[in-house]
Amino acid sequence: MTLFSVYDRRLDEAPAVVPDRFSWFAALLPPVFGIVHGLWFETVAWVAGVLVIAVLSIWLGPDAGLWLYVLFALTIGWEAAALRRRSLRRKRYIYRTELIAPEADLAQVEWIKRRGSPG
Repeated sequence: MTLFSVYDRRLDEAPAVVPDRFSWFAALLPPVFGIVHGLWFETVAWVAGVLVIAVLSIWLGPDAGLWLYVLFALTIGWEAAALRRRSLRRKRYIYRTELIAPEADLAQVEWIKRRGSPG
């Protein structure tokens, strides 16, 4: 079971649900994760971070650069949910509630049942 944050804009739209857990997708493929979820600013920040790590690895050595990148990727994996929630708020989504569900689609269905039908 996972804790999901529920966001929506209108009753006739499906809600956006964000799982509050570590994201392997975000940790292993940060730029793809950013593009898929429309996190453009965060993707540019990731590129800048990788460039900084590359420059630092010149002075600190390749092993240190590798471990800095691993720490950077793990941080992105842990913060993926927070990045998505911030992105939804920028898009004018409104936080509604937290739900516990086995999967995101079941959390969406539960929220739709709770809020009632549109109109």
